Order: sequence, then C-alpha cells, then structure tokens
Amino acid sequence: FNPQSFLTAVTQTTARKNDWPLDRMVTMTEVPRLMGDVTSPAKDGAYVTGLFIEGCRWDDKAGQLEESRHKELFAKMPVVTIRAIPVEKADYKDTYTCPVYQTKDRGPTFVFNAVLRSRELPAKWVLAGVALLMDIDGAG
Repeated sequence: FNPQSFLTAVTQTTARKNDWPLDRMVTMTEVPRLMGDVTSPAKDGAYVTGLFIEGCRWDDKAGQLEESRHKELFAKMPVVTIRAIPVEKADYKDTYTCPVYQTKDRGPTFVFNAVLRSRELPAKWVLAGVALLMDIDGAG
C-alpha cells in the first residue's frame, strides 16, 4: 500500500470532478463527530480508519485533541475524512497540523500533515510529540 499515491488519487479525482487546478489543491482532514461504522463511500474524498495518535488523544464528544489518559501511549483515532480543497478555502484556525507517519519510527515514514481541531496552541502538541501513526506494531 502506498499512502502517498492514495492521497494523490483523492486530490486528482476532486480536482477533475470540480474543474479545479491541481497545483492549487491542499489535503484537509476532518474527524466527523460520532460517525460509527462506515457503510458507504464518502461524498467527497475518502474515509480512513485504523490510525493511532501518539502524544495525546481524540475526544469524540468535544471533537478535538485532548491530553492523553494516564499510561496511554497510543490512542485509536475514529474515522477520518480526507478530502482535497482549493488552497484558498483551507481553514487552519483552531487546529494543529499533525504529521502522519507509516510507523512509529517516524522520520523516513512521513506521509502527510493532517489538520486536527484543537483549542490549544499548536506548540503544546509539538512539544508533546503528537503524531498520527498508521502502524504501531511494526517497524520501518
């Protein structure tokens, strides 16, 4: 599986569908509140499951990042919607631009940056080393 190719496909499909210039597109993420099981494809973009977050947790009810629970190293993320939008429509207010890695080894396994809602300043999550991980069992 090549996650970068998957993200490129999402971006290209959206750009073609809406006749938007590909070089003016950005990837945005959203965590829909209390989505439950996914039974149909996303209207725009794609649903992604199986991600974990390290350094904090996702609060379903508040719909934003929160402090980790005691002794919780990795927290399972709910379904994330990934979509491509024109860069001028991107809203980064009250968000943390969270790096996404294929494995917990980070570094060379970087995939993209996910935009996650937060009431805290981004510096808090940067200092905590917050990142989304696709695989917490394997290594690079």
